Amino acid sequence: MKHRHGHPVRTASVCLAAPRQGSTMAHVLIPGLSRGSVGAICTQAASWALPARTLRSLTLASVMKSRRKTDHLERTATVLRREVMAAAKVCEITHESPSVKSLRLLVADKDFSFKAGQWVDFFIPGVSVVGGFSICSSPQRLERERIIELAVKYTDHPPAVWVHNKCTIDSEVALRVGGEFFFDPQPTDAPRNLVLIAGGVGINPLLSILRHSADLHRDHAEKRRGYEIGTIKLFYSAKDTSELLFKKDILDLVHEFPEKIACSFHVTKQTTQISSELKPYVTDGRITEKEMREHISAETLFYVCGPPPMTDFFSKHLESSHVPKEHICFEKWW
Repeated sequence: MKHRHGHPVRTASVCLAAPRQGSTMAHVLIPGLSRGSVGAICTQAASWALPARTLRSLTLASVMKSRRKTDHLERTATVLRREVMAAAKVCEITHESPSVKSLRLLVADKDFSFKAGQWVDFFIPGVSVVGGFSICSSPQRLERERIIELAVKYTDHPPAVWVHNKCTIDSEVALRVGGEFFFDPQPTDAPRNLVLIAGGVGINPLLSILRHSADLHRDHAEKRRGYEIGTIKLFYSAKDTSELLFKKDILDLVHEFPEKIACSFHVTKQTTQISSELKPYVTDGRITEKEMREHISAETLFYVCGPPPMTDFFSKHLESSHVPKEHICFEKWW
C-alpha cells in the first residue's frame, strides 16, 4: 500500500504499524484502514452547525464527483474512517510560510474526535474534489476549545486552491477523521521515547503528536498519574528556515520541557542569514543516518512523514539497523 503526499492531497495511507505503548508493545493495526488561546471569533457559541440536509448534500456530492485517480478519496478508499461527519467553521487563518496557510476550525459536534497524527477528509461547498489534510493540533485542544488546526501548502489541487484563494473567516466545510498513523498511548502503558522525522509539510501529523505528548506530560506532572512520556527528539528538514512551519511553537515546547523535548532543524537550500534565536537548532544539510543511530533503543518508536524518497530512506535504514518493524510508523506524501 502507498501513502500520501507532502502537500495537500492524501493518497492511501501506509504505516508499518500504528504503535500503542505497553510493556508487550501491543500494536494497533486498523485493517485497511497548540497554539494557546484563540481569538474572540473562535470562542463564539459552539452551537453553530451546518443544517443536516446541507451537510449530507455537500458530502454526497463531493463523493460522487471525486473521480480522478489522484483524488484523496480514491487513494484512501481502503482506509477506515470514523463514522462521524462533522460541520466546521473557519475561525482563524494564518500565513505560516510563503507557501503554507494554517486554518483553525471550530467543530461544535462533541462526537467528533481524533488521535494525534490522524487526518481529515475535507469537504468544501462548491468544490467537487475532496481534500485530505493532517491535523496539526492536539486532541486535548479539541476537547478544551472545540478547535482543530490544519496547515495547507499551496498547489494546483482544487482544495488547496480554495484554502489559499477563497477561504475566509466563517467559511463552512465538513470533516471526517481517518488514518492509521497516530500516537495514542493509554495511561498504564510503559513510557516510550519518540523520534519524529519530518520533511516539509510532513511536520503536520508529527506536530500533533508532539503537542499531544506535551499535553500528556503536563497532565502527568500536575496529577502524578496518567501516561508518562519518555524523551522526544524531532528532526525537521525543509528548504530553508522560512519553510520550517510552526518553528516558534516547536521551540516553545523545547524551552518548556528541556528535559523531555529536543529538536534539530535541517535546511538544504538556505541563502539568507539565520536568526540568532534559530541558529543553535539549525544544521545545514539533510538529516543523516548517523543522527538516527544515536537514538536507536528498545524503548524508542520512530515516526516518519515526508516525501516518498525520504520516508523510504529512513524506514529502510531503521530496519537495516535492526529496529523492529513494529517500532517504525511512516506516512508518505506526494
